[in-house]
Amino acid sequence: MTSAVERPSSGSLSSLSGGPSADPAELARVFDLVAATVRTAYVGREETVRLALCCLMAEGHLLVEDFPGLGKTTLAKALARSLGLGFGRVQFTADLLPADITGAVVIDRDTKLLAFRPGPIFTNVLVADELNRASPKAQSALLEAMEERQVSVDGTSHFLPRPFMVVATQNPYDAAGTFPLPHSQLDRFLLRLDIGYPDRALEDELLASAESRPLPEDLPVVAGEGFLESFARAVQHAHVAGEVRGYILDLVRATRGHPELAVGASPRAALAVLRAAAAVAVAAGRGFVTPDDVKQVGPAALAHRVVLHPVAPSTAPAVIGEILNRVPVPVARGRA
Repeated sequence: MTSAVERPSSGSLSSLSGGPSADPAELARVFDLVAATVRTAYVGREETVRLALCCLMAEGHLLVEDFPGLGKTTLAKALARSLGLGFGRVQFTADLLPADITGAVVIDRDTKLLAFRPGPIFTNVLVADELNRASPKAQSALLEAMEERQVSVDGTSHFLPRPFMVVATQNPYDAAGTFPLPHSQLDRFLLRLDIGYPDRALEDELLASAESRPLPEDLPVVAGEGFLESFARAVQHAHVAGEVRGYILDLVRATRGHPELAVGASPRAALAVLRAAAAVAVAAGRGFVTPDDVKQVGPAALAHRVVLHPVAPSTAPAVIGEILNRVPVPVARGRA
């Protein structure tokens, strides 16, 4: 099946490959094109696709905690393919070793010398499927890679390709034989998404297009390195007014004194909200962040970074939602 979305002209993409900045409207147009291309292979909510894509554009990592069979791997593979990125997948199990992820030093058959053999982590988009089923030792193999964009084997550091994104999944309802992710590792993920069951219309679309829908690996590459670099640069230089920064600080600080939370959001959480909101702003064709951008990413950026009291009656997303509803929203003034 041929993709129904329009390919961008070569001139459009080449205009995003250099220079100090790119036209915000053009970045938003190509972003929409990539999102539309992904949705030809992945049948799901548009907001899920856009937030996952924003996570990649902001050079962050994504945690998806939901039921099996909801298309998590399809979404990650479609994102990678539409942007011309490498893709890898590791099924995490209790007997997985760190070397199975990062690679190992082995004897080269031809030279008879020790040589490093890269593991599956050396790719652009890595799906860490059912991450909480691996031992803490195997889980920790991802920590350095996610934070430093490198892995160390036998005292030697090996840099990962850029961009590098981990899409980790875990099933929260089948806890037998799992090792819950420690708070320090959860904090490495820029966003956490709950895909959820599709509504009836989406599920009907899924059934109706089962035979004609393209596979993720058959999607066209509609944007490449130039677009990724320009978008990341725009995220870094997005204007954040003092009132918007204050709003982020009010949200984060409200988690630290909330009666249902044992551990509130860290300063790194505030930076995560800021970075994710900037990506949402750029995707909308703006060079500045608004309070609405912050509210859009707030639950996905904060809920996994807080710890509930053992007897708290609510869930973490519900607490974050209550805080977002309670904290006053400043009036956006645009660029100062």
